[in-house]
Amino acid sequence: MGQSTHKLERWSSDIATLAAPGKVNAQARPESGGQVGQPRVLVVCPSWVGDMVMAQSLFRVLKARQPAVLIDALAPAWSLGLLECMPEVSEAFAFPVGHGELRLGLRKRIANQLKKRGYQQAIVLPNSFKAALVPFWAGIPKRTGWIGEMRFGLLNDARRLDKGRFPMTVERFVALAAGKGQLNWGDREFPRPRLRPSPESVRGALARFGLKSEKGPVLAVCPGAEYGPAKRWSAQRFGRIASDWIERGGQVWLFGSKKDRELTRQVDAGTGGRCVDLAGDTDLRQVVDLLSLAEMVVCNDSGLMHVAAALERPLVAVYGSSDPGFTPPLGEHCRVISAGLACSPCFKRKCPDGSYACLEEIEVSRVQREMVELLGQQENDAKK
Repeated sequence: MGQSTHKLERWSSDIATLAAPGKVNAQARPESGGQVGQPRVLVVCPSWVGDMVMAQSLFRVLKARQPAVLIDALAPAWSLGLLECMPEVSEAFAFPVGHGELRLGLRKRIANQLKKRGYQQAIVLPNSFKAALVPFWAGIPKRTGWIGEMRFGLLNDARRLDKGRFPMTVERFVALAAGKGQLNWGDREFPRPRLRPSPESVRGALARFGLKSEKGPVLAVCPGAEYGPAKRWSAQRFGRIASDWIERGGQVWLFGSKKDRELTRQVDAGTGGRCVDLAGDTDLRQVVDLLSLAEMVVCNDSGLMHVAAALERPLVAVYGSSDPGFTPPLGEHCRVISAGLACSPCFKRKCPDGSYACLEEIEVSRVQREMVELLGQQENDAKK
């Protein structure tokens, strides 16, 4: 997605500068400057959009348990705009180490700078060995996370994951807020992610792309899925959904990254070029702003699905090789469609036999039925 500067980037740090000895180029939000003795927690955040959204449930639990706590996030640079919509986060730092990269020297320099901030606890959400290095080198007294890649020593509050008790990713994140022996979040009673974009930012995004929500109800279509084609429903079928919506007086906005441009082009072609194709032109914060205006969202199991759910948008999500029981959309008005074949979920990026039957068996009419039911439900709720 494109690059732009947001308020969060002005009060957060590109941690490439944190690597310079003696400098912490970050300023707290004015309303959360901190007081002497105020508890501060560092959360090492995940590298996927959907997981980042689900991390907000952990932030909300930490705040509910200890309202005075200041929560700092060490996170990928692309996520800063997303974190700005999470009021629980006090400060955010862009971590300049890519997914899968080691760069031990840089991690050590970052740890030396974070050491000065006086954290009482670090919670490490990724399961990799290297994700636990910065909190360890920063000397943070309590370092919490799942054992993952045998991280004994790096984590001194390491937990053994019971996948049967915590089948969902969000449950695994939230459980880390509890002390050992107090993991009582397996009953799904956890606060759901709720992104809160500012009205000013939403107006700015509309102006930036020359959009007007009053032109007609907005259908947001997100045809991509970073994981691979086994999670992507047919672009032609998305196009049929979009065309029908336009024929009924609505407008369709297409979302995705630069990698999704061919998919969104195909969706747009299915409507005769009547969509607004935003793929690759927006940064993640602008996507959040514009998705917040959608009357309906149709998508795959993707990061943008989780964003839309956290914005409390009605959505219909198509699942292929993935498991809706593991990473479902966490919204009140979400419908999940899965073919339920014996071979799924296989969690493969590409279909092993090339048929993609788990996606091909999901018809356009089935998605449209779910859309109609959701819209009816919205109307009924509005009358109450």
